[in-house]
Amino acid sequence: MLKRARTAYAQINGQTAPFYGLAAALAMAIPLLAGSLTGRAAQGSMIALGAYLVALRAPEGPYGNRARDLTSGVLMVAIGSAVGGLLSGHTWPAVVVVPPLIALGVAVPRIGSTAGLAVLLSAIRPPSADVIGVGLLELIGGLLTMGLLLVPWPVRRLRPLREALAEAADRVAEALDAVAQDVAAPDPSPLDAVELTNPDLLAVTRMPDWEERRRAASEALTDARATYGLYRSGRGRGEPTRPERLIDALGRVLHETVTLQAVLEAAKNYPPDREWTLETQTAVSALAARLRLLAGAIATNGEAPLGGEESAAVRRMGRLAEQIRRAGLAGDEDLIAVSLIGQVRRSIDRIAGETSSARRVIAGGLRIGIGPPRMPGAPHPRTALDRARRAVHTRSPLFRQVTRVYVTAVVSMALAAGLHIPHGHWLTITAMLSLRATYGETVERLMQRVGGTAAGSVVAAVVLTLAPVQPVVAVIVFVFALAGFALRPINFTYWGLFGTPLAMMLLDFSAPADWRVAGERIGLVAGGTVLSFLAVRLLWPAGHLERLPVQLGRMLSVHADIVRAAADVAGGEQVRLPQEKVVTAERSAEAVAETGDRLGHERVPDTELIRRLRDAVRAAHRVRDHLIAVARVTREEAVDAGPVPEILDRLADQLEEAAAMLEDPADAEDLKARSPAEELEEELADLDSYLEKLTKRRRAEIKSGVGREEFTPLRHALLQVSGTRYTIRSLRRDTGRVINASLAAAGQSS
Repeated sequence: MLKRARTAYAQINGQTAPFYGLAAALAMAIPLLAGSLTGRAAQGSMIALGAYLVALRAPEGPYGNRARDLTSGVLMVAIGSAVGGLLSGHTWPAVVVVPPLIALGVAVPRIGSTAGLAVLLSAIRPPSADVIGVGLLELIGGLLTMGLLLVPWPVRRLRPLREALAEAADRVAEALDAVAQDVAAPDPSPLDAVELTNPDLLAVTRMPDWEERRRAASEALTDARATYGLYRSGRGRGEPTRPERLIDALGRVLHETVTLQAVLEAAKNYPPDREWTLETQTAVSALAARLRLLAGAIATNGEAPLGGEESAAVRRMGRLAEQIRRAGLAGDEDLIAVSLIGQVRRSIDRIAGETSSARRVIAGGLRIGIGPPRMPGAPHPRTALDRARRAVHTRSPLFRQVTRVYVTAVVSMALAAGLHIPHGHWLTITAMLSLRATYGETVERLMQRVGGTAAGSVVAAVVLTLAPVQPVVAVIVFVFALAGFALRPINFTYWGLFGTPLAMMLLDFSAPADWRVAGERIGLVAGGTVLSFLAVRLLWPAGHLERLPVQLGRMLSVHADIVRAAADVAGGEQVRLPQEKVVTAERSAEAVAETGDRLGHERVPDTELIRRLRDAVRAAHRVRDHLIAVARVTREEAVDAGPVPEILDRLADQLEEAAAMLEDPADAEDLKARSPAEELEEELADLDSYLEKLTKRRRAEIKSGVGREEFTPLRHALLQVSGTRYTIRSLRRDTGRVINASLAAAGQSS
């Protein structure tokens, strides 16, 4: 029991938002306490309600982005409160006005639930002649929340950026660690066959998953770029800022790590006779440790040590590679193995160089200028209209979700109005906040909400019965707001437990609720739960399955595009693999992975289809890794790459043919019968023959008197082709896997 309690505490302690909870609690408790002490409890509760609605937005990211998001929320609360005040006492007009606002919040994340809740909660109040005054009071509450949440801006302005950069550096270090542990790793199958449930044992007995670590590093770098993009003051400059330079350096480290992993896989298949794994593993681990030092220095704003410029482990690896190279020149080592170890050394040296570059950037300080405040840019009306038309025409999952929420909101409000249900707004609030895009997510949210709300309602009734005095209630509001908003990121059940009595006390502050109101709230939440369940169960499927062939076709097409770009690099037509193509391909695979996750939340998940989608996504990730390795190895110098560009073009043709097959499923069997993974045998045999010719010509070149230290075109060609041979074979295999898995998944979904 004590161990479980410690585990729960560690989980809560790592995910709580204490400052967020404190700011929201103060923004609500201060006006309530002031209103109760001055005899203006109603006005105080309106200010507190405005603060509550703005605090629900939970803005994230840099403080500039938070300020823009909170400003939008404050304006929506003020306007929504005024509109709701006009609807007060007019039940059926509210049924017409509120549901479209609720649905609009689902369609436009920037609006969220703020506008719909502001109108709904204002419309249930007794009619008031001073509608503008009520709106101003809630505006004041929203501004109070905004001010408290932005108070730390002067001293914590760069904290979100530092956290994102430190996370990126740490994830890249973990990718390097995965490579290091795989260098001399024994066969993991005996341990993998043992079923373990203890996470501590899993951490020490299972090899780190390279693909998982690589994706995590890539996602962390993407998040860091997105976070930096929210600092608008860094835009429009001719020279890159220090954060930009650091992100670019970490990106180059990750790409070189991908190359290193591919070359190491080839070296393990063609190893030299001399021991090389220990020094290589030590050097890569040392580079990972240096990156972790940099991550600590970023996170602590320079208080943690940066580490030294040089690495003894890297120097030892360099000396070992030189010994193997000299042995190869003397005829004591196979030249292909020598070339592969040379590529390993070059990748390690590049990673060390980029790490040193990142160290110099961090040592100089991650500064960024302050720009003028800007409101969020409004979307272009024509673009937004085109997107809306396309969503309606294709019946996209988002359109279906918006429509489902709209119908549920209309039904719940009509029931409350037609049956004259007291406190009927709880029915609508439960339905609008619980309905999710999939069956599984909705059921999970409903279970959390029912349990949390039932417990919270009982707690509210007990508290309000024991402490009916308004100043005491204001203090209790502070406690519940602090706990609710601080624990809200962890689990929705916590929010139901603490947020339910908080909402009840805010809405009924002037006339505290009792046991009857608590019972009504539990019953209405149960009714809203039933409505949400019926909606997600009966109102048309989410539509993810119907869009799957289109997503798979796009994934194949963009990967064909990046394969052709790699062929241009290998052929000397381009200098490097375009980063935008890599990002586009990665996003297309992640879109398929997200669809697979959504399908996993269906009432009866198709486990075979989900497995095939995961196979396709994993193979697509490996294809990109292989292409990055090929492009970085062959870009060294313009040499004759032999049949490599032709092989890459053929693989691109296969991917494009598969994408076309998804549009015409009748021809898909023809492509599967051809087995893309077994094609290109003739071209791969030509690659092997070309490598043998290069080896013989290199030996003849050395015998003819060419200096052993001289970098000749023949030496470069041998280095590049030997470094890409194994990767090309792996690329062919994974291309076949992504094609076969995509076609099988598309056929199963049709």
